[in-house]
Amino acid sequence: MWWCLLLAGMVPVPGIAQDLVECARVDDDDARLRCYDQIAGRQRTPGPEVVPVAKPAAVPDRTTRDRHQAGDFVAYTREFSPDASPLAVKWELDDDTRYGVLRLRTHKPNYLLPWRGSTGINQNPQSPDHGQTMAAGGTDLNPNEAKYQFSFKSKLAQGLAGGRLDLWAAYTQQSNWQVYAESAPFRESNYEPEVMAVLHTDRDVLGLRMRFVNFGLVHQSNGRGGPLSRGWNRVYAQFGLERGNFAVMVRPWYELTGGNSRDNRDISDYMGYGDVLAVYQAGHHSFAALVRNNLKSSNNRGALQLDWRFPLYRNLKGYLQFFTGYGETMIDYNYRQDVLGIGISLSDWM
Repeated sequence: MWWCLLLAGMVPVPGIAQDLVECARVDDDDARLRCYDQIAGRQRTPGPEVVPVAKPAAVPDRTTRDRHQAGDFVAYTREFSPDASPLAVKWELDDDTRYGVLRLRTHKPNYLLPWRGSTGINQNPQSPDHGQTMAAGGTDLNPNEAKYQFSFKSKLAQGLAGGRLDLWAAYTQQSNWQVYAESAPFRESNYEPEVMAVLHTDRDVLGLRMRFVNFGLVHQSNGRGGPLSRGWNRVYAQFGLERGNFAVMVRPWYELTGGNSRDNRDISDYMGYGDVLAVYQAGHHSFAALVRNNLKSSNNRGALQLDWRFPLYRNLKGYLQFFTGYGETMIDYNYRQDVLGIGISLSDWM
């Protein structure tokens, strides 16, 4: 009778049984069902073709890039063109880089130098009318100290004069802290408020693109009275030019206080009549040079500051600063020294 059962298909033949065992070992449900259908000789009804949908390519976050590049305190709410230049982003020179009025942005670099070493600390500051004076903190100042600077600006009005003129206000504070001395006093702090009218330009000058002319009024002082008081007022015109990742800003100024200041009447002889700032960005590294000079053939004086910003961790950057010459601070306007500092950078010139 066994052969009747085989004919009726009720008892599997040995080969089919082995195939069923193999199908049972398949983990995937759809693949296991296809295996059984194949043994039974059943044709599967084709379902609708599933067309894979390609995921859109990731778009680079230019908002984050440009915010980091400009070093702003607040997040952008719009993306900028990838062709936007550093100066255009920093000063909102184009329509697609404007961020609005009354918003805080960085102005000059923001940094912290836990260590700043000088070849000779100014123990006895002097000026033409006050003579020599004991520095704050006494005569035992440490040539090693900490230094920090924070600087921000805000646009007061935009789109004036046919859309080509913006008004800005800025504030910068730099402090030198005798953190390694016994009583850890602040040796010097400088305060620098200013207002600026930025005229948008677009013309070629010596192979560079001149993007703006900035007309400013700036006050700088150390907030002290008596023989340690230092301060001056200036008007200036700053010309901003760029080409690719290179930018240069030329700023001649005119001192308003001049000989009327009895605290530092000869300050222009040491601090000069203008400065030139050059900045170059090479990937995640940034290099800058700031030069001042009094433009005199005899008794030529001035200063040079070199900056190098380099990556440390994610968006945190290291900062190396070298200064040589006169006027690293207001109290040292007529004191020459070489200074080296290292720390972290929170924002760049650009």
